[in-house]
Amino acid sequence: MSTATPAPVDRLLYRPEEAAVVLRIGRSMVYEEIRLGRLRTVRIGRRRLVPPDYIEEYIGLLKHESTA
Repeated sequence: MSTATPAPVDRLLYRPEEAAVVLRIGRSMVYEEIRLGRLRTVRIGRRRLVPPDYIEEYIGLLKHESTA
């Protein structure tokens, strides 16, 4: 049984922990980026979830910052 996380196009919503795996950053870094508003989320009840397009948006932000 494989424990690999699917690519962003395979999922509709990611838990922050799963987004951390996809982004290859730590869980606490994901929560910090969410707190700062750099990584957007959606809420369903009390849960925060990250859509794949928000992950792509965050990667775009990182690319933009690296060229600035």
